[in-house]
Amino acid sequence: MNTPQPTSGTPEEHGDRYLAITHEVVNQPPPLENYNLYEQDIALQKAVHREGAGKAESDLKAFGALAGSAATIDLGFRANNNKPVLNTHDRFGHRIDEVDFHPSYHELMGIAFESGLHSSPWTNPGKGAHVTRAAKYYMHSQVEAAHCCPVTMTFAAMPSIRKQPELAALWESRILANSYDSRNVPDSQKSSVTIGMAMTEKQGGSDVRSNSTLAYPVGAKGPGQAYELVGHKWFVSAPMCDAFLVLAQAPGGLSCFLMPRWRPDGTKNPWQIQRLKNKMGNVANASSEVELRGALAWMIGEEGRGVPTIIEMVAMTRFDCMIGSSAGMRQAVAQATHHCRHRSAFGNRLIDQPLMQNVLADLALENEAALAYTLRIARALDSQDQEHERLLARLATPVGKYWICKRTPNHAYEAMECIGGSGVMEDCIMPRLFRESPVNAIWEGSGNVQCLDTLRAIQKEPETLDAFFLEAAKAKGADRRFDQFLAQLQNDFADISDFQYRARNLVDRLALVMQASLLLRNGDKSVADAFCASRLQSNGGMNYGNLPSGIDAAAIIKRATPVVG
Repeated sequence: MNTPQPTSGTPEEHGDRYLAITHEVVNQPPPLENYNLYEQDIALQKAVHREGAGKAESDLKAFGALAGSAATIDLGFRANNNKPVLNTHDRFGHRIDEVDFHPSYHELMGIAFESGLHSSPWTNPGKGAHVTRAAKYYMHSQVEAAHCCPVTMTFAAMPSIRKQPELAALWESRILANSYDSRNVPDSQKSSVTIGMAMTEKQGGSDVRSNSTLAYPVGAKGPGQAYELVGHKWFVSAPMCDAFLVLAQAPGGLSCFLMPRWRPDGTKNPWQIQRLKNKMGNVANASSEVELRGALAWMIGEEGRGVPTIIEMVAMTRFDCMIGSSAGMRQAVAQATHHCRHRSAFGNRLIDQPLMQNVLADLALENEAALAYTLRIARALDSQDQEHERLLARLATPVGKYWICKRTPNHAYEAMECIGGSGVMEDCIMPRLFRESPVNAIWEGSGNVQCLDTLRAIQKEPETLDAFFLEAAKAKGADRRFDQFLAQLQNDFADISDFQYRARNLVDRLALVMQASLLLRNGDKSVADAFCASRLQSNGGMNYGNLPSGIDAAAIIKRATPVVG
């Protein structure tokens, strides 16, 4: 057989036709890594200073460099590629109920706890404490969101545990220690511990008052006393925590208990993991179903007042859902804008093409508004001694948790589409962001629960709505569209006789009016104008990429794009 030869020229002149390498890689973005998540996020920097945490600038820069390093980012991928595994028994047949995590999970937990993401506002309260912690959590959650669940629960447990001083005296120093101990040993052998929560049961879900788990007093009854818990829990996240806040039915009604994994004598407390949940997202974190077979626990707060006792913990976990969803948006925007900055198609860079600019700017608007809202509530948490701030936080937390978490899934998908086919591949972070995106909207009270909690707050303390509108009205006169939107919304609250039916519409608009107010008062002018034009007028409910003409999309995109490579 004759080998075809070039029609002209020498083999040396056509040598590239015979190479095994068929092409060179061009028109691909460099990896988004080894960048500073704080220094490359203008909106975060501005919000941190605006909400009173400017003194933490150097600390946040250092944490931003750590969070953006290639090594830290790799931990997130490894933790999600290696699911936790449940070992109910050891090889000798002893019940151990131990969940085995990949080392990368423990490394991420170590970074979080050593950085005080579970403790800093409690150990160093004051101006900017919650804002600083929220900013760190915002950056850390962008790396890997699932392991943040036990970080949040440990952080959120302190207000509830402090309701029982004798228990707080035993646990607080170890809860607030800035270290992480992953060993499966009695808490008495540890200088640092993690705290979880166990509320949900099969028959009730969010309706915890229907819980059937029973609490039997060991001796004396009442706050601070020992009980044995018998029943089940349908959803226990992070089952390797050292202790859990649990709701159970005591003789005097639904009550709150602190249940450790080990008894004081060093023996295993009889609560048993039945299985781990096979979740769509939140993969690196273990969630479980458990049976309580006489598990020893101590009552926190008054008997029969379990929900009011644990509700402060729930409020803080809902706040962290806001931070986590805002963080997911930020990482999605960073990935999409970075890709489009380096990728060309149809003769131009994607980031310079008008239709793509409309989409990218719209995604950036959503993220910046979510961040502005979240850090404003962080400032309110720093100022709970001021009545306006207390009232604002009470109402704005369920409103923000509902809206921000609800907006995240479609945001993640749209950012994925900006990247194209590569964004669907598992070696890209986007599939993980997409799978994670519905979690915060469902956990810690779904959308309807948040709307009902908003109604409950207004009915119990009408002053919360007054405080909310007072805060929003600080932007009056800055934009005609805002003024009209605010006036109509206030008018629609004049009659709340059918509030439950209209709740989602009203809560949607509460979130929008607060976000618009914050951006008008404090944000970038181009961002505020685009937000009012797109969110406060009729097209606000359409898909992303519906910004009206006249918006400075390029300026918004430039503000949001990390400059890497």
